[in-house]
Amino acid sequence: MMKEYKIFTINPGSTSTKIALFKNNNCVFSKSVSHNAEKLAELGSITNQLPYRKQTIKNMLLKTGIDLDGTDAVVGRGGGLLPVEGGTYEIDDLLLDHSRKGANGVQHPAQLGPQLANDFALECGAKSFVVNPPDVDELQDLARMTGIKNVYRKVHLHALNLKETAIRHAKLIGKKYDDCNFIVCHIGGGISVSAHRNGRMIDGFDIIGGEGPMAPTRCGSISVTNLLAYHKGRTLGEIKSLCTKDGGFVSHLGTSDAVEVEKRAECGDKEAKMVWNSMIYQIEKCIGSMAAVLHGNIDGILLGGGMVNSKDLVNQITLTCDWIAPVTAYPGEFEMEAMAAGAMRVLTGIEAVKKYTGEPVWDHFDFT
Repeated sequence: MMKEYKIFTINPGSTSTKIALFKNNNCVFSKSVSHNAEKLAELGSITNQLPYRKQTIKNMLLKTGIDLDGTDAVVGRGGGLLPVEGGTYEIDDLLLDHSRKGANGVQHPAQLGPQLANDFALECGAKSFVVNPPDVDELQDLARMTGIKNVYRKVHLHALNLKETAIRHAKLIGKKYDDCNFIVCHIGGGISVSAHRNGRMIDGFDIIGGEGPMAPTRCGSISVTNLLAYHKGRTLGEIKSLCTKDGGFVSHLGTSDAVEVEKRAECGDKEAKMVWNSMIYQIEKCIGSMAAVLHGNIDGILLGGGMVNSKDLVNQITLTCDWIAPVTAYPGEFEMEAMAAGAMRVLTGIEAVKKYTGEPVWDHFDFT
């Protein structure tokens, strides 16, 4: 009889931290722990939030009677790391150092994931991991080049949810992820569209850098000359903000709430309808580009993320793209489940744990 593993998962967000306890792959407790926004702002840097967030989580565990004694693994959302290949990574001093300082140059609450996981693991004598962090880089070489010498493409994607969605769908159709080709989309506060070939995410869009479709807070791909013209009278910081915080729905409609935008569109708001349909149109274009990357050999188009709860969005994408491959919707996200599943694969010996090297998995072409 297989041992029952106890796994605690931690996923920090902007003003909350999701926590969940699993026994093997079964979730037995799940909660979103809220943090005071004013207190977080007062603390300043993301790393300074660690003691406060940790204590808030502890208070919630105490209040709900959740005991972490006997926990086998604690998994944190991986943030701040340099590009790595997909997999489950053991948290060590180097990985912790990079998460603290944000070695990838992106400041995001996910940096606290490894730090919180390490602290809780030390307290309960467990192993600590990160699974498929946002900086997973499995690009094929052809996807790396740009038209400017020594400037190469990078990707920042919802790797954790993208890969888990693909793994689950492969199992559903009686195949292994490593034997499938998928186009996988995460459509939520951010939007990722990616091509997966034989278990590797070989192409996608740098959603932090502004590539891909328009999203609730992100501008999506636009002409460089248009952006340069728009730059006049604005700081570099303001322009960067359009990529991640003030673009998309926020720029056009003053809200990042997709449910509100869809309702406004349904009620006759012409601008909201144009913005909503344009976002879907851009997602469809990106799916088409990933179909070309996979040479049309595709086992399925998979849609995950919060906006996939919209029937209109799913229907539009299905009508436009099901000639490429069957479209399957997985509303919501599997991030907590994905972290537990990654730990389970390592704990049961299905997959080898990986070591974070602190070096980008890819740096440059050596044409000499």
